[in-house]
Amino acid sequence: MDQADRLRNIIKQNQVAPAKAARVITVTSGKGGVGKSNVSINLAVEFKRMGKRVIIFDADFGLANIEVMFGTIPKNNLADLIYQGKGIKDVITWGPMDIGFISGGSGIAGLTNLGREYINYLVQQLSELDSIADVIIIDTGAGISDSVMEFLVASGEVLLVTTPEPTSITDSYSLLKALKRNSRFSEESSTIKVISNKVSTSEEGKLLFSKLNTVVQRYLHLNIEYIGCIPQDHELSDAVMQQSPICISNTNAKSSKAFKDIAMTLMDIPHEAQVYRRGMAGFFANMVRGKHFS
Repeated sequence: MDQADRLRNIIKQNQVAPAKAARVITVTSGKGGVGKSNVSINLAVEFKRMGKRVIIFDADFGLANIEVMFGTIPKNNLADLIYQGKGIKDVITWGPMDIGFISGGSGIAGLTNLGREYINYLVQQLSELDSIADVIIIDTGAGISDSVMEFLVASGEVLLVTTPEPTSITDSYSLLKALKRNSRFSEESSTIKVISNKVSTSEEGKLLFSKLNTVVQRYLHLNIEYIGCIPQDHELSDAVMQQSPICISNTNAKSSKAFKDIAMTLMDIPHEAQVYRRGMAGFFANMVRGKHFS
């Protein structure tokens, strides 16, 4: 029996399948400073307005962007769940509009090197998230580090945030190249959607995607999809300084309306029905598949 089979047996023995698996959306970027965490938070706000139960998982190891932007300090993080015997509900911090937030903290570093006992417990706990949330947004670190790649190959739905800066476009391509070359990445069961951020006009947003898509199609033969743009907006910058999501502090701002449009596109009924749902426990199973555990 190989490691993947052993993992599947653990899940079968411990997971109580929810009536409906949560939709897991992983938000990432090729470089830092492109507004990735802003996208995660404001999409969460808009999903909540649509009646969805939302939890953000902060997987940006070493940074605390989500908690800073929410103005909320979590009492516990993923490490407390794994090593201190805390339950999943103990590590969820509830922010504005009752949007849940889980800090990855130092727990991210050893996530794929857990022993059988820890996997048993973690699968049980993560399975509960499928009953607590309709949508789980995973905010990864930026770049192509091993930890970021682990989250991306495990995800059935990736949102790639990029900006018109040449370095952002180049780094976005590098991220997609690394993902394409990862032996555990499955194009058949994954979708990659692109958001153009900090653009002057919608035309610039479309042009930015076109530039990226041209090189991706030519050299990687990887399907990516454009789902919208966020305009450069000083009111968004002000909201960040005030530690308040723009979609809460100013619903009339240009960026707020753009986040709403993208959220509506993502939640379009026919489209959403086609999303490959793994749930959070299934997501974790993909992360540790092929990894060594005792």
